[in-house]
Amino acid sequence: MAVGIINAYIEDCPACRFIGKRYTPADSVNGSYGHKWGEWWANDYFMPLEKLPHLPIVGDSTMAAMHVVNGEVEYWIGFFCPADTEAPEGYEAIDIGPRRYAVLWRRGDEHNGELYGLEAHNLCLEEIRRQGWNRVEDDWCFERYNCPRFTTPDSEGCVILDYGISVEV
Repeated sequence: MAVGIINAYIEDCPACRFIGKRYTPADSVNGSYGHKWGEWWANDYFMPLEKLPHLPIVGDSTMAAMHVVNGEVEYWIGFFCPADTEAPEGYEAIDIGPRRYAVLWRRGDEHNGELYGLEAHNLCLEEIRRQGWNRVEDDWCFERYNCPRFTTPDSEGCVILDYGISVEV
């Protein structure tokens, strides 16, 4: 099955602090950070962050946030927290101003890679244009791995990945 967009809406996020760990393209394997997610689960990296206050945008989810810095993608794993939240020892933080996100639910097979990467991102950009929204170039995007949308496959074995792209306010 090819990935498809099954829902699109706008979600606002106040000024916040993303707390987690930062990765660069040098940390990726063939452009993927899947192995880093494996490290997070194997080493319980989420446990200290689960004790922090989270913004409503997190919901019952784990998160990744991405943006472009000097022409390269920074990929963060962690959570959106209130702006004054202190990062636990061993974690980094980056402040993000208020944003409006186009949130797109990408439905597909998590195991064949179709939910991730440039092709899936471009599918979301097409939907943003179709909706009449304007993307903020090279600004913040996020992946929200919601429970149960992402954690419980449907009858066709597909899951839903929430994908947010910063759009003009």
